[in-house]
Amino acid sequence: MNHPVEFMESEGAMTDRWTPLKFHPIQAQLVNSNARFRVVPAGRRSGKTELAKRFTIREAIKCVHPNGRFIFSAPTRPQAKQINWDDTKQLIPKWMKVRTLESELTVELVNGAKVIVMGMERPQRVEGPPLDGIVFDEYAAMRPGAWGKSVRAALDTLGRPGWAWFIGRPIGRNHYYRLYKRALADTTGQWLAVTWKSESILPPEYIREAKADLDLVTFRQEYEASFETFEGRAYYAFDIIKHCLPVKYNPNLPLIFCFDFNVSPGVCAILQEQTRQTSQLSNIPTYLVENFTACIGEVYIPKNSNTTIVCNKLINDWKHHTKEVFCYGDATGGNPSTSGVAGSDWDLVRQYLRPVFGNRIHFYAKRSNPPERARVNAVNSRLLNANGEVKFVLHAKNAEHIVTDLDGVVTVEGGSGEIDKKHDLELTHLTDALGYYIEQKYPVETGIATFSSEVITL
Repeated sequence: MNHPVEFMESEGAMTDRWTPLKFHPIQAQLVNSNARFRVVPAGRRSGKTELAKRFTIREAIKCVHPNGRFIFSAPTRPQAKQINWDDTKQLIPKWMKVRTLESELTVELVNGAKVIVMGMERPQRVEGPPLDGIVFDEYAAMRPGAWGKSVRAALDTLGRPGWAWFIGRPIGRNHYYRLYKRALADTTGQWLAVTWKSESILPPEYIREAKADLDLVTFRQEYEASFETFEGRAYYAFDIIKHCLPVKYNPNLPLIFCFDFNVSPGVCAILQEQTRQTSQLSNIPTYLVENFTACIGEVYIPKNSNTTIVCNKLINDWKHHTKEVFCYGDATGGNPSTSGVAGSDWDLVRQYLRPVFGNRIHFYAKRSNPPERARVNAVNSRLLNANGEVKFVLHAKNAEHIVTDLDGVVTVEGGSGEIDKKHDLELTHLTDALGYYIEQKYPVETGIATFSSEVITL
């Protein structure tokens, strides 16, 4: 498999999709390695998936076995299709195609090889015929047993050893981290571990934008391919001295109600989007950005609460507000649950708050909740980005239980950043409520999802 990087020099031999790519020494080492198994945690948008696509298509075209089988995989079939299917069809030239099976996400080649796009929800589907090559994309998000239990043996056909690439971003120190360590320690030549940072590929302005959007730990994971440990405090960016400022309610700005529907406790966080000028703060610290989120209050009812009780508390505290009100929160409130009476939680929120605020109130509940880690990352990135800037502050007295949450919520020991809901049953609810809003308003992916990098000639 030691093919030179200059494979298929003639542009006419392939398709327009095979554009020339910028040389990168580590990526050249990856492509030209003799190792069967290559572990490639690399920075976001730095070309690892593009490299794997071209390598796989090249190997499929060169395959001498009449039943060659090559697989692009991702954690789920929809992910795999979105990442790989269109590019697979565009990278394979017409003269190599026999037919394209859309329903099976498979392209059959004139040499008998098949290129298959597949999700790893059921990795046992890989078993059976010989497997000549497979790419595991976003391997850290796959089931830990996908490789060893189902795929490994399929690559060991006598006389035609198959290869595997494990690419993606780290997610904590899970099975991907352990595989990376194994590859680093290998002395047989069968394994290769390489990595590179996004800054070696992306323009400097993209890195500056990412640092402004992400907290330092998330930036290291996403853009430096660092296997960060998330054990300990979930909201590690929170600093009680730095983030607790005497921010006040501004009657000229909209209110934001953030709900997490629960019984013990019943909660809601009250926010405003403020600026340094509208905050009424004196001695404003230099680390606070021009536009920031201010937590000015909370509802916290320790026992035997429900949505009706929380809404009545909001009405009692904020009925005088004459500007707009925006409501965000837990998507699961769309079904009868913690309301304690007929109707969903969101039905009750509308029923109680609309008569008070009229057409000034607006509701922004998603169809489903975002991944927990996405919420936590968004909150941490708002608390403190990689440039040391703060975009979220709160009033320590008026939001004392939110302070306790931010300071006390912990992650599962040995996990990849999952919140430990059992550590303290009174915690997590207010920060969950905050997270629903912040993740929806300020997702950590903002502004970078559409960039397509070019890296090396294949």
